[in-house]
Amino acid sequence: MASTSSPQYPALNKSTAPESVMLLKSTPRTGIVHIGLGNFHRAHLAFYTAIAVRDFGGDWGIYSYSLRSTVIADAMTSQDLLYCIATISPTSEAIVIPGIHTAAIGGPDHVGQVLAEIAKDSTKIISLTVTEAGYLISQSTNGLNMQAPEIIHDLEHPESPRSAIGIIVRGLELRAADHGLPVTVLSCDNLSGNGDRTKQLVFEFIDSLPDSTRLRTYVNEHVTFPNSMVDRIVPGTENRHIDMVESRLGIHDNSPVPAEEFTMWVIEDRFAAGRPAWEKVGAIFSDDVAAYELMKLRLLNGTHSLLSYLGALAGQETIPGARFQPYIEDAVRTILYKEFLPTFAMPAALTADGYINQLFDRWSNTVLGDRTSRVGSDGSTKLPQRITEPVIFHAQSGNTPQFIALTVAAWLACIAPLKGFYPGADADAMKDPAKSHLVQLAGLTTDPAVFVQSVFATAQIFSPELGALTNFVECVAGYLQQIIYEGIEKAALTAKSRS
Repeated sequence: MASTSSPQYPALNKSTAPESVMLLKSTPRTGIVHIGLGNFHRAHLAFYTAIAVRDFGGDWGIYSYSLRSTVIADAMTSQDLLYCIATISPTSEAIVIPGIHTAAIGGPDHVGQVLAEIAKDSTKIISLTVTEAGYLISQSTNGLNMQAPEIIHDLEHPESPRSAIGIIVRGLELRAADHGLPVTVLSCDNLSGNGDRTKQLVFEFIDSLPDSTRLRTYVNEHVTFPNSMVDRIVPGTENRHIDMVESRLGIHDNSPVPAEEFTMWVIEDRFAAGRPAWEKVGAIFSDDVAAYELMKLRLLNGTHSLLSYLGALAGQETIPGARFQPYIEDAVRTILYKEFLPTFAMPAALTADGYINQLFDRWSNTVLGDRTSRVGSDGSTKLPQRITEPVIFHAQSGNTPQFIALTVAAWLACIAPLKGFYPGADADAMKDPAKSHLVQLAGLTTDPAVFVQSVFATAQIFSPELGALTNFVECVAGYLQQIIYEGIEKAALTAKSRS
């Protein structure tokens, strides 16, 4: 995308970037190859790395690649690989420019360049933020979806992989065949045990290759997959964010990143070839990443799903708008304290009340205005990992978690409404990789119970174990029917009365 700076503002580049914001004047050599050039990467891993390199040095420049879109890559390339992070809260608007990238490219036509960069001996870390959907996990096998078109393509065309896992494996194969130096694969996505999970998927892909013994040995002996927990709310970029940067700095950024002030990163210190000094700039290194993961996955992410679907059905465009609806706030507090919190142990360094109070502050950020349509997208890949274990936990005690069931029902109402029901513009704007299939199932019936049963039985979104919990499935169906005929507020009040 060519630069389209406003007439009164010069385009962002190294000569126009103000001295008052963070900017690395000379970018170090590449040490990290990152897959998934989106807003979250640019506001999180790139943010921590830019500060660490500025203050403590090291060749940790980031070579970044977007699997499909070229929009962000083209915008950054037109701006000397720079962009602004606009940190927005009701009390402050700070801007930083993390000049840490050494390249920004996008699209399958450039995957060969990424593979060549991964193969270099100077590359020490391969990181990725591709969202839960990008890992192509099969809910029926809990492993790599070998029937996914991307995986089938990557196995047949190893020289031009399209999936994140395929790119990683091919890059590791090139390293093994050349110098065999160690490297770390670092997932920065919202997956429980994201490092362990990535390793599992990598090995499942490797085991599908012919003559994979050498590669398997190399990965076993020289590649590490640390678990990490990442946390920062980063909405999509809107025109108002571009305008804010222009008015504050007097420069035009084609692709600024809006973000909340809060940021947290918890990582296992298992790096095979070194790493930036992230611990000196706010990252937490811990052997108990799992506790932080579960805390975030359930309290933030699980409740975020409830907020987005209830909010969208209530006609609320933003998460703060949903959070300030009294019946939705009551639903949020109930799901947090009664349905999610009992299912795991909080990290020793934090308290439940303290973290939850902080969550409400973050969800109340009306200036940032995170959209329900963004948070509610990709529910088919997000919900299974957020709700499955909590539902099973409660079922073992003979209970059905009402607001988790309502979350699933509200998601279905948003993504695949039955004939005659319109969920509203905000729900209609949600994207989901399973949407076409769910819409097809919804078109086969007008009975919410039949539809919900078909989703759990045939859609391969939720695990068979979850689908076997009849009481839960029937509860979801009941709430979907109530949403359709009585509205979301009535359904939420019913869930409250049963909790």
